[in-house]
Amino acid sequence: MQNNPLAQRATEPRQELAPGAVLLRAFAASQDAALLTALQEVVGRSPLRRMTTPGGYRMSVAMTNCGECGWITDESGYHYGAVDPSTARRWPPMPRVFGDLAAAAAAAAGFAGFAPDACLISRYEPGARLSLHQDKDEIDHEAPIVSISLGVAAVFLFGGQRRSERPLRVPLRHGDVVVWGGPARLRYHGVMPLADGQHPLLGACRVNLSMRKAGK
Repeated sequence: MQNNPLAQRATEPRQELAPGAVLLRAFAASQDAALLTALQEVVGRSPLRRMTTPGGYRMSVAMTNCGECGWITDESGYHYGAVDPSTARRWPPMPRVFGDLAAAAAAAAGFAGFAPDACLISRYEPGARLSLHQDKDEIDHEAPIVSISLGVAAVFLFGGQRRSERPLRVPLRHGDVVVWGGPARLRYHGVMPLADGQHPLLGACRVNLSMRKAGK
């Protein structure tokens, strides 16, 4: 079996995945209680749901949003909107702890001044996965993506500029943060099917907070 250099370096606090892409081990771990409290408030206002793609496929990952706008997939396509179609109300405001942590992680990765206006919240249960894709529905492709992992460990797939390029398999644990921007901003990425597991705070699921600069 081919060795995974990232697994061998799992205790290093900062690991470069590619130019413009950095893994920050346990960067969010000390704020997990505040993050989860804020998450409960958001989900109480805009519940998690399994969205449907334009092709009619029901996603295995349950999602919701907070911030000035939220990412949506429906029969009309992939897009951002200010209103939650499930509640007909604006998405909940982004909790301060989300924005502050995302700004700090971005700065630690070399992207100073990051101010996210959208957070896509994803809940993975055993077997849920996210196929390789690019985050390109945002207007601003200069600002980084900041991805915060909570709960059960997962394997993040970080690919290249083409879908056909073999992705790097990156083990992610509770509190890990991945930041990618600049030359890495439009790299393909995804998540392998979530394995069975238990986390003391989240049980058998994983939650991902994906912070973006979606608007102007």
